[in-house]
Amino acid sequence: MNLKRFDTLSWKIVGFSLTSLALTALILMGGYYGTSLLLWLNPSRSFWGVRLILWVINTIGSTPVVILIGIPLFIFFILKLSRNTTKNLHNITSGVQAIADGNLSFKVPVTGTDELGKLAENMNTMASKLKSAIEEERAAAKAKNDLITGVSHDLRTPLTSVLGFLEYVEKDRYKNEVELRYYVNIAYEKSLTLKKLIDDLFEYTRVSSSGLPLNIEPVDLGKLLEQLIEEFAPVLEQADMTYRIHTDTAPLIINGDADELVRLYENLFTNAVRYGKEGKILDISVVRKDDRIVALCTNYGTPIPASDLPHLFKRFYRVDKSRSRETGGSGLGLAIAKSIAELHGGTITAKSTRKQTEFETSFPVSE
Repeated sequence: MNLKRFDTLSWKIVGFSLTSLALTALILMGGYYGTSLLLWLNPSRSFWGVRLILWVINTIGSTPVVILIGIPLFIFFILKLSRNTTKNLHNITSGVQAIADGNLSFKVPVTGTDELGKLAENMNTMASKLKSAIEEERAAAKAKNDLITGVSHDLRTPLTSVLGFLEYVEKDRYKNEVELRYYVNIAYEKSLTLKKLIDDLFEYTRVSSSGLPLNIEPVDLGKLLEQLIEEFAPVLEQADMTYRIHTDTAPLIINGDADELVRLYENLFTNAVRYGKEGKILDISVVRKDDRIVALCTNYGTPIPASDLPHLFKRFYRVDKSRSRETGGSGLGLAIAKSIAELHGGTITAKSTRKQTEFETSFPVSE
């Protein structure tokens, strides 16, 4: 027998009513038999209480007396028995008011499994979800404002230089053709910096959007990185670096968009060249661990401070705040890499010691 069906507000009301009715009837029956006993024990009617009882019966009648006594008793018992339910209803009313006033941290006590208990539980869930939604909206608004602020700041510096040197050219404020070419070259280099920043910003906006379409297909991550690092060899050679790569002999297949994965690892390789060229070597390892394909990108340059590691994949974040845009990049490369990894259901992490800095990406094995 399923007893839960009786744990409802309707059945509780029925229970309160029947219990109150039974208690009222019990007291009335006790009063009736007590009065009869009193009349039997004092047939001479010498006791004033007996005379009062007889007067009430003869003047008012027994039925009205039973009704006048029974109704207040019934109301008293039903109020006493339902006080917990009434308290729960009051708590829910207070919770609704608190939530309406904006206090989304308010928790309504859940004291039962009936409709009121479920209502209290649903209210708490609703308030929690509403609070999370508001916090996410605020975080999104803050992120958008931070993005606009960061972009404005990062665009202003090279743009100011471009305009300044072009103004020199426009107003013939140069001594000779050599100085003219010098000013034009600086303006050109600053324009390239602007283009790189705009390209990175566009790419970050594109990959961080949940609506980015991916051309998902089986990709052998080991072979992809072997090919990519060979194409990257001239950049390493220019930085006076070499590479070593190790992959499992078995296929290392994941489901992914090859073009986006190339962009991810290009950013990691570029980051390794920019900040790890003092170590002279870039090590790449791709292996299978259980149901994951793990790729490690390791350089042996200047270590990353522990305080910077939690912020490494945030947009516009640079470990060395003194670096210029030309030497320090746009601050979007690792943020782009993280977004691409997450779009593929993967993860990207970084750890750094005095000996080496290691970036690890992990993706589910293709079924």
